[in-house]
Amino acid sequence: MVNSIKVQAPGTVANLVCGFDVLGLCLHEPYDIMEVQLLDEPVIKIQSADGYPLPTDPQRNTAGAPLVEMVKELDNSVGFEVIIHKHIKPGSGIGSSAASAAGAVVAANMLLENKFSKEDLVRFAMFGEKVASGVKHADNIAPCIYGGITLIRSIFPLDIVTIPAPDLYVTVVHPQIEVKTADARQILRKEVLLKDAIKQWGNIAGLVAGFMKNDLDLIGRSLEDVIIEPVRSILIPGFDEVKRKSKEAGALGGGISGSGPSIFMLSKEKSTAQAVAQLMNEIYDRIGLDRHTYVTKINHQGVSLAPTLTPKSA
Repeated sequence: MVNSIKVQAPGTVANLVCGFDVLGLCLHEPYDIMEVQLLDEPVIKIQSADGYPLPTDPQRNTAGAPLVEMVKELDNSVGFEVIIHKHIKPGSGIGSSAASAAGAVVAANMLLENKFSKEDLVRFAMFGEKVASGVKHADNIAPCIYGGITLIRSIFPLDIVTIPAPDLYVTVVHPQIEVKTADARQILRKEVLLKDAIKQWGNIAGLVAGFMKNDLDLIGRSLEDVIIEPVRSILIPGFDEVKRKSKEAGALGGGISGSGPSIFMLSKEKSTAQAVAQLMNEIYDRIGLDRHTYVTKINHQGVSLAPTLTPKSA
């Protein structure tokens, strides 16, 4: 029986512009590396592999809290040690907390010979999101575990719908500032106009239909947010220019990734995605703000074994 495993836990894009808290997609890059070992005592141990200042108290750690909940359902018969190689910066808007939470529970479940379903793993992992933002949400967790694009129809009870994902390129720029999810939620309006809600519903339905029909024009028309983006975009330097010039360069569209500050754009062709990355870099060079830029694709697998896996057997 394998008692140690290493997985890649990928970044994710939540909301997909108009689908606040209900839509998300999985990326190939960036990703965290999670090393998880099965223990014969009911304890959760957390380590940072690279000195990144992560909480070691499992109840305060986004990877630890989900494992605490998992161990409860295992009648406290086992525990886990987790070593985290953190490459997705917290506060980046590309699912840092979700990668830790999802990576931990998927790896632990592999060591348990897949005792739990994917829906169970999402349920556990949402405890990690609660640690990070104070709210249980699954729009990053679900695509990280299921891969591809997911729709969260309901949290209570949990109802996850997988959506066919077109073969699109994703360009992501992460300006080197931090926007905490909890803070980004605080500035949102508590009430919205009915006319805005109707427009948003139409865009969400159009985006889902566009993905399912592989209708790129419909996807592009539906990537519009009239409720969240107008408020949150003020926190992101250069946002309006990045979005406008990306679409002029041929991107289908895009917007804020999660709560920001990262910005994502979808493109049909790799050359377009690369051109978008170049103009993003030029904009932030001019602003004088450091950033990380990724040209990647939709990841259909989610959390997976790391290529350098060298499992140890009990």
